[in-house]
Amino acid sequence: MAKVIVVYHSGYGHTQRMAEAVAAGAGATLLPIDAAGNLPADGWDTLNAADAIIMGSPTYMGSVSWQFKKFADESSKPWFTQQWQDKVFAGFTNSASLSGDKLSTLHYMFTLAMQHSAIWVGTGLMPSNTKAAQRNDVNYIGSFSGAMAQSPSDSSPDEMPPGDLETARLFGKRVAEVAAKFKD
Repeated sequence: MAKVIVVYHSGYGHTQRMAEAVAAGAGATLLPIDAAGNLPADGWDTLNAADAIIMGSPTYMGSVSWQFKKFADESSKPWFTQQWQDKVFAGFTNSASLSGDKLSTLHYMFTLAMQHSAIWVGTGLMPSNTKAAQRNDVNYIGSFSGAMAQSPSDSSPDEMPPGDLETARLFGKRVAEVAAKFKD
């Protein structure tokens, strides 16, 4: 079994709820980035020991939150020695708008993973894109690059669409399965 870590920042709780669903699917450990952009004391050691790192951030103004960006910038230490080379990486995001430019957030995470010489895993999920599709279907938003969710700005984390949370869970499961294939 691969050791999977979900490192994420959540501003209002929606991304945390998504992180919990991803972690449930992956059998992963959650590693939150706090409001000041910091990891817990043992956070870097936890990431260094992981077989797979799944990153999560809300999409704010078309990209990751500044707290996640701080984490990304601080990952230059393992980058310098290519410590995370050949780890499995993946990403997820949530925004208030249906589009919300979430793809640019996933591209940011993808670029970070590529700089670390990592192996990127997408959702592996077909989109729910027929006339019969319902908002609570799996992969209703139709993302292949990473898991996406949409939560209206006036909704609580408890009101997240079940289909988005199931998409997140299935995504986490896929990442863990791919990571297990690469584990020695």
